[in-house]
Amino acid sequence: MLALLQDYLKDNWLLAISAPFYTGMILLEVIVSNYHKKAFHTVKETLINFWLNMANTLLGISCKVLVLGMMTWFLQFHLISISNEYLYWMLLFIALDLCFYVEHRSEHMVRFLWAVHVTHHSSQEYNLTTGFRSSVFRPLVSCWFFIPLILLGFKPLDILLMDAICQIYGILVHTQYVRKMPKWFESIFVSPGHHRVHHASNVIYLDKNMGMVMIIWDRIFGTFQHELETEQVVYGLTTNPAHPYHPIGIIFHEWKQLFKDLSKPNTSLSIKFNYLFKPPGWSHDGSRQTADEMRKALTETAATK
Repeated sequence: MLALLQDYLKDNWLLAISAPFYTGMILLEVIVSNYHKKAFHTVKETLINFWLNMANTLLGISCKVLVLGMMTWFLQFHLISISNEYLYWMLLFIALDLCFYVEHRSEHMVRFLWAVHVTHHSSQEYNLTTGFRSSVFRPLVSCWFFIPLILLGFKPLDILLMDAICQIYGILVHTQYVRKMPKWFESIFVSPGHHRVHHASNVIYLDKNMGMVMIIWDRIFGTFQHELETEQVVYGLTTNPAHPYHPIGIIFHEWKQLFKDLSKPNTSLSIKFNYLFKPPGWSHDGSRQTADEMRKALTETAATK
């Protein structure tokens, strides 16, 4: 068993390097938060976070050959080749971060993709272990958003490596202990404050700050939102799962609701299509609201006061 683990870590050197670092950071956060008597961690929530990460990892390993096969097939259609090694890796980082933004925004705007992504947002806690609260089925989604990178001449294994490196940064911003970063930093990069906004269920914060490493995409494409001193972040979903600690239910709760909507009687094919592809909260009878509709209603209410 030990030999198998050693072989796995040898082939996954980034995990071998990052795992002790994560462990130390999480233990430090737990110790400091307990010392300050802040309820940032609970055992149940932490266990669910790591269970979701484990399920994501196992699925990723299981389908790795198929994903790499699909990505390699597209490589034959690449349009350009970048010979300069330094330029290659710099452009890969920028392009991958943009692709992640597109993927992430799509997951918030398309209902069936939200059903995949929602597990990452379903915690009402926010700490470093929340960063491990993976969207279990992401390996089956992200590979399709990597296709533009392949067509630009980036190699599949290099793409997956850069994605893993960027994910390390994406995990570290899940903390309440870093309140502000320097202004120049927050103009370019995602900060813990930016990402706290992203995990909020407050109407004003919904579907904001989608970037993983760089916040510039949100600033360019209109999804940026500051963390406001007058609006304290409330973590979780607008409607939280009924059974947040059920290991299977927490993965499929949004799928269950989606299939319930698709099964509604006397609904046309176009309505079913809209339930699949419209934003979360869309309903044909107005019984629910999307994030934009909730924001509009909040603005109209404030204007009448």
